[in-house]
Amino acid sequence: MGVISDGRKALRLLGEAMANRRARADLAHRLAALTPLTPGHFKIAVYFADSKVNMYQLRQWYQPLAGLAERWPVVVLARTPTAAAQLFEESPLDVAYVRTVKQLEDTLESQDIRIVFYVNQNTKNFQMFRYGRRWHVFINHGESDKMYMTTNQFKAYDYAFIAGDAARERLTHALWDYNLDERTFAIGRPQADHYAGRLPYLPDERTVVLYAPTWEGDRASASYGSIATHGVTLVRQLLATGTHRVIYRPHPRSGVMDHAYAQANREIISMINAANHADSSAGHVYDHGIELGWQLAAADVAIVDISAMVYDRLAVGKPLMVTRPKNPDAEIDAGGYLQVCEWLTADAAANIVSEVDRVSADSEATARLEHWSRHYFGDTTPGATTRRFHAAVETLMQRWEENAAQERQSAAE
Repeated sequence: MGVISDGRKALRLLGEAMANRRARADLAHRLAALTPLTPGHFKIAVYFADSKVNMYQLRQWYQPLAGLAERWPVVVLARTPTAAAQLFEESPLDVAYVRTVKQLEDTLESQDIRIVFYVNQNTKNFQMFRYGRRWHVFINHGESDKMYMTTNQFKAYDYAFIAGDAARERLTHALWDYNLDERTFAIGRPQADHYAGRLPYLPDERTVVLYAPTWEGDRASASYGSIATHGVTLVRQLLATGTHRVIYRPHPRSGVMDHAYAQANREIISMINAANHADSSAGHVYDHGIELGWQLAAADVAIVDISAMVYDRLAVGKPLMVTRPKNPDAEIDAGGYLQVCEWLTADAAANIVSEVDRVSADSEATARLEHWSRHYFGDTTPGATTRRFHAAVETLMQRWEENAAQERQSAAE
């Protein structure tokens, strides 16, 4: 088994190397044709050191950052060729490819970057921290009760933008000697103001069920993925009714660590294709697009794993079920929304049709959703979270001006 695993790992690494080589060749042609960035134009940078596989972490920020860029010009600093190539294709924001530290430094010297945003905890973030006279701000790529949300790495940043009261409580309990009042801004979920998109089907009387599982995880304590334990069964049951429409949106990394998980993912996709072929009006969706939002808003019921998707759906305030990990070693937060959520066990997946009916009609569950939505995100009325996001940036820009003025005054004395 170990030899097979090592072989798959070697093939994956070889594939990544070939993808990087192709991306570098494509980038060389693209960069040669690009107009250089206007010197001194950008005030905010988004530092992204990951490869294409983690682009989902940045994509969810496209629209909120595009809106912010109308006031403060934003540029994405891409460190890998695969991510840079993809960003040049799809990003609504300006992009700079800075593979080397020298290229990064040249870009910083030519621009007036005052705030640097980070959407993840890539180890290469440390290379960016060396540059002072600007604020380094962790904005994350979602809200959840996973261990990732209480990492001591928060202290590495000057500031962090968090969602709301639940995040404050988690960080208060987890971090020693960390001044939340001074170093965090509660902004809610700006992405929720951009939950939009064209439906890939014609709405009808079918009950729309979103199934959005996470990946299998890289260790037992984080094995939250349900595709292999719940997913195949529940999707098969829903496809068979003729009265449900399934939107299947798996995590982009599904199956990267576990062959059986990858096989289960392919089986679900195959079942959806077969169901659509058998009934052209079914409108089942295998969703792997870059746009996230319409799925959360359109679904009558959502089934998600322990991940940021729980909280993205929570902000919508519509029926929600959370898959309970089958692995007993998976760590589940005993507090927060997960203590009162509607759990779906692997055994109950065979009864998913009746479970969907139950949560759809449960007024008490809906009331709990509304309560916990406020606890996690604060005011979720349209536009409120975007205003808090912009206000936090304005505050940091003002603090930058104050520090820069003090520095100029000290130099003149």
